Amino acid sequence: MPELPEVQALVDFLGGRAVGRVVTDVELGSIAVLKTFDPPPDSLVGRPVDGVHRHGKFVDLDVDGTHLVFHLARAGWLRWYEQVPATRVRPGKSPIALRVRLDDDSGFDLTEAGTRKGLAAYVVPDPSAVPGIASLGPDPLADDFGPEQFAALLEGRRTQVKGLLRDQSVLAGVGNAYSDEVLHAARLSPFAIAATLTEEEVARLYEALRTTLNAAVMAAEGRPAAELKDAKRAGMNVHGRTGEACPVCGDTVREVSFADRSLQYCPTCQTGGKELADRRMSRLLR
Repeated sequence: MPELPEVQALVDFLGGRAVGRVVTDVELGSIAVLKTFDPPPDSLVGRPVDGVHRHGKFVDLDVDGTHLVFHLARAGWLRWYEQVPATRVRPGKSPIALRVRLDDDSGFDLTEAGTRKGLAAYVVPDPSAVPGIASLGPDPLADDFGPEQFAALLEGRRTQVKGLLRDQSVLAGVGNAYSDEVLHAARLSPFAIAATLTEEEVARLYEALRTTLNAAVMAAEGRPAAELKDAKRAGMNVHGRTGEACPVCGDTVREVSFADRSLQYCPTCQTGGKELADRRMSRLLR
């Protein structure tokens, strides 16, 4: 799933190519992808793209005051064309969910692989009309998001810190992959309880959050959309690296699996050498 660094890179990529261009067509390849009906998608036609912005994991194209907002979910992606194919999108016949054409013949597709569909697009007069944006917590890279604000989010929460970092109503933009990376950098167990962290651990977690995300944003900066997935994988120390050596200590990266996802961690760096129980083998997480 694209997270804050990749979404920011997509926003920058689109901003450098789409801003100033005029939308000439919007084609739907999947009726289910569009979550709004008023205004209709064709209300964007003939209007210029004034800006591209990020809200958590949402991309927001400001088209002359009307906003095309989309969330790529787990298997969605953006495919950019310098020249969009002349053929029309055939609903239900390809992974293409939505296509936007611009007045210089460039444009992009929103695509989604697999059978579990989560890609969502909205045409709204204001981004805050999108429920997922309206409920977002603070952006962890915002200038005004300091250590005190972060500590206040954790205070009193009897929640595992892994889940808290992924909760979009608490922090906007962090998902499964970067929460693994942040916790590894902070040397904290994914199942530590937020409210029980010491002041030193909270400070370490805040520093790891900012450092990890900033480094990932910088690594993604300037890359074309087609390269962002591979760049994300290449930058991971533990996420997606089960069975490999931890680059910090050399221990073997372990995994805990759930019904529809998994997390990775280093026992030496994060859990005092203790291996966490896997839900596939045990009903309890120690």
